[in-house]
Amino acid sequence: MDTQNPPAGHARLPPSRATLIDEAVAAARTAAAAADTLAALRAAISGFEPCGLRATATHSVCVEGPEQAPLMLIGEAPDADEDRSGHPFAGESGALVTTMFASIGIDRADLLAAPVIPWRPPGGRPPSVAEARICLPFIERAIVLARPGRVVLLGNLAISLITGQNTTAARMRGRWRDITLPTGPDGAPATTLPALSMRHPLQLRASATARRDAWKDMLLIRETIGNIPLKS
Repeated sequence: MDTQNPPAGHARLPPSRATLIDEAVAAARTAAAAADTLAALRAAISGFEPCGLRATATHSVCVEGPEQAPLMLIGEAPDADEDRSGHPFAGESGALVTTMFASIGIDRADLLAAPVIPWRPPGGRPPSVAEARICLPFIERAIVLARPGRVVLLGNLAISLITGQNTTAARMRGRWRDITLPTGPDGAPATTLPALSMRHPLQLRASATARRDAWKDMLLIRETIGNIPLKS
């Protein structure tokens, strides 16, 4: 039988949902890999149509901050404040981040920041597994292009997506662990750098234990990058 031209009366089956998701993931990988600067990556994200979240979000929220900063902060999916402003760690979460790093003598302006996915899901719901898979190549490429010294993962979604493990901040916090990012389009070697997992700042209201753990993590950050000169 000619599978390219099925007989009359035999309708061609539409692609399955799994196929569509795989195609969207592949398109994201291609678009991310083609970006050779952060500006080009932002443009690729803003123009990326295969993920439905882009159509419902107010803004695409991308990485901001000085390239080659000692730290890159990666948070959860954009919240309402981040979606409205188009900036990572806006509103209450941004104020908390600024205060947390100021407490160890680090100006937030010296740090890179990004959400783990660039678009807010409708109503602030958690992103689906498919949506997270589609968005992953963009944050991986952002890390490679921004070239931070280390990464701080703030919140369970950021931790699970970047590490590839179904885990939580409570289990992963307390020490630096290496993460490995995919090779670039030019066949460059994979990028490996240390990452520290922490609770998201908005989760620190949950308990005194969460706040004590966060303070220990902040002291670890200060100890780790104490010899790295900051720009401020």
